Amino acid sequence: MASFLNITSPPFFSSRTSLSPSPPPTLTAQLTQFKGWCWKLKCMPSSGPSQETDSEPPETAPSPSNSASLLSSSSVSTYNWCAGLGGVGFLETGYLTFLKLTNSDAFCPIGGGNCGDVLSSDYAVVFGVPLPLIGMISYGLVAALGLQWSGKKFPFGIEESNGRLLLLGCTTSMAVASGYFLYILSTKFSGTSCTYCLLSTFLSFSLFFITLKDFGLEEIQKFLGLQLCIASVVIFSLNTSYAPLQPAGSSSLTDINLEYFTTEITTPSSPFAISLARHLQSTGAKMYGAFWCSHCQEQKQMFGKEAAELLNYVECFPNGFRKGTKMIKACADVKLEGFPTWVINGQVLSGDQELSELAKVSGFKIEESNQPS
Repeated sequence: MASFLNITSPPFFSSRTSLSPSPPPTLTAQLTQFKGWCWKLKCMPSSGPSQETDSEPPETAPSPSNSASLLSSSSVSTYNWCAGLGGVGFLETGYLTFLKLTNSDAFCPIGGGNCGDVLSSDYAVVFGVPLPLIGMISYGLVAALGLQWSGKKFPFGIEESNGRLLLLGCTTSMAVASGYFLYILSTKFSGTSCTYCLLSTFLSFSLFFITLKDFGLEEIQKFLGLQLCIASVVIFSLNTSYAPLQPAGSSSLTDINLEYFTTEITTPSSPFAISLARHLQSTGAKMYGAFWCSHCQEQKQMFGKEAAELLNYVECFPNGFRKGTKMIKACADVKLEGFPTWVINGQVLSGDQELSELAKVSGFKIEESNQPS
């Protein structure tokens, strides 16, 4: 009984408990650390999401290398377009350059012979250089740059940003020049349809807008002054080149637009004139003239109506005359200095000639009964 009371007595049990040895220090420290960690986990439930958010890496602006790669990928199509359209323009202007240098007639699918009239005019030359040759060089440069840079190859240490700026400058000058020539075509060659001119204008403006689309609004505003400067230089240069074609005080000449017409020969032909005309025809002698030339009409009047119809006469302006129009190829090949011009046995005679002089040069034997009066 006493032992039972000793075992079950609370005071004695509590005294026994207080006398029991405490846990090892290391275990106590671990339990205390574990309870503190649990306390923090229970007391800061709302800070969990923010900690998770903070644990995510912050969003940073794209590095210059990343933006450059994006710029390169977006510009690949631009360079391909420049290479393709520039190549088409190079072929077109190359064909026109060949025609211009060889003084050949241009094939015009629309508008008949109007393409040849424009190509042979004074407006097809800039400072003595054929305009198609300048266009061929420009299109060739754009095509070469686009083809080279489409493979991300930038020679001479050129950075892509500078390359884009170079393309923009080239296409800006080409578009301004095309607009200027379109104005010339509509004012100086009214009613004329030039397929090659319109195609070149389309290609130039297409290249300009394709190149411009890669620039943002801020960049466009930044380079607007440069573009205006390029446009001013192009327009000033073209105006300077064409200034001699528009002399001051002769506005009436610049507005000349003569339709082709024929003048009737009223004088009768003498037997000598008819015989001489037949002889000139048989020897291949040619008379070059213009429908509006009064001296040409006087030369025909010397032969008379019947004999004049037998002559090998070459009209140098069969489609009429307007400012800027040049003579046909057959007349240009002879390098005429005036009208009329005779070519007899390889000898060139300028101006209207007496019938006796024509007979002498051509070797026509004058019979006594057919002496010129």
